[in-house]
Amino acid sequence: MSNGFISADHIRDRFSKAMSAMYQAEVPQYGTLLRLVREVNERVLPESGSGQPAAEHWQQEVNRQSVERHGAIRVGTARELATLRQLFAVMGMSPVGYYDLSAAGVPVHSTAFRPVTERALHINPFRIFTSLLRLELIDDTVLRQRAGEILDQRDIFTPRLRELLVIWQQQGGLKEEEADDFVRQALETFRWHRQASVDLETYHALLAQHRLIADVVCFRGPHINHLTPRTLDIDRVQQLMPAYGITPKETIEGPPARRCPILLRQTSFKALNEAIDFTDRLQGMHSARFGEIEQRGVALTRKGRELYDRLLRQASEKKFADNASYQQHLGKIFADFPDDADELRRQQLAWYRYRRNPLVAAAPGQDLESLIASGAVVAEPVIYEDFLPVSAAGIFQSNLGDDRRHATSGHASQAEFERALGAPVMDEFSLYQQCQQGSLDRLQLDV
Repeated sequence: MSNGFISADHIRDRFSKAMSAMYQAEVPQYGTLLRLVREVNERVLPESGSGQPAAEHWQQEVNRQSVERHGAIRVGTARELATLRQLFAVMGMSPVGYYDLSAAGVPVHSTAFRPVTERALHINPFRIFTSLLRLELIDDTVLRQRAGEILDQRDIFTPRLRELLVIWQQQGGLKEEEADDFVRQALETFRWHRQASVDLETYHALLAQHRLIADVVCFRGPHINHLTPRTLDIDRVQQLMPAYGITPKETIEGPPARRCPILLRQTSFKALNEAIDFTDRLQGMHSARFGEIEQRGVALTRKGRELYDRLLRQASEKKFADNASYQQHLGKIFADFPDDADELRRQQLAWYRYRRNPLVAAAPGQDLESLIASGAVVAEPVIYEDFLPVSAAGIFQSNLGDDRRHATSGHASQAEFERALGAPVMDEFSLYQQCQQGSLDRLQLDV
């Protein structure tokens, strides 16, 4: 706390916990999911043992498991996106990465708001995957205009929240009571509302264009559509979900199970069918909100990511109806991706953080590899903090229905997205590189 202000990290921590409590009350099955993930993590941690590379690091990482979440929202206008950027800035969250989902038939492009420093990530690595609807991909011009008019009429932020954003800008921070009020007001933007802002006929017209378009346009705000805990063993969670009364999606998205986990693996339970009251006093059902689980591994360099993307494209050429067959197929394809921490480092496929081991003396003149081999320096995997567009699209399609036949594919337009955002997005590869290089600088080494 400085000048009586609550730190951005602690405001983010308060908000993420309040968001989790709210979503658990709205979607009780999310609470069941949390219990399942916690039980799996408690069983897996003792098993990680000395046989897993950098096991000490992975055990340290589990300290943040209890608070780690990512959420996802979808907004309809540049104005909404730009204000969200200010809201997240209060919590020390910056826009990182650009994701074009239109190539997979999902009419949005996105970024992830998240903390970017090592210290902030260890306090609470809360992330919000935020998508902006691309109205130009609605091929019906009359419907496109109607959707734009509906979005222009709504305000997804409370008047008090807007006041607090001004106070934060003028003061340079928020004090205790202001921070608590900020969390309460911000939650209102993400809260579920059963009342739609359109009549049933308009809803069905937008639904026929794309389910996600209806979800964005037809409600008072961008209700949180999922909140995701992190597990240490997503395969075990997937297997156990039916025993907990949860129906999982057919396949786990992302890379296969590995001795050295890479990037991000995700699964989810199917979206709920929820009763909606429309403005013409008719009722209907809407499916949007679901539960998701993730398992995170080491972040890949551009070279590693190119190899991953090539292998994933090769694996996707064949379709499978069940997860076991798909994972077996995926595992065979990814046999070409080294599954050894030393090889990942030496081939510069993944990012690592380096630190001195106080129990082992370093001999003069040793290079990095010699220091690691002697145990004088420990290499710890840098956790992947971002998202995978193919996996995100797969989760969306699984829970909203595969509407690719109704959507017009667009072209990636990071410049257009950044104009709407009001700021450039940060490059995730540069952040990982800075993390690795910073650790080498502290060792006074280079690679």
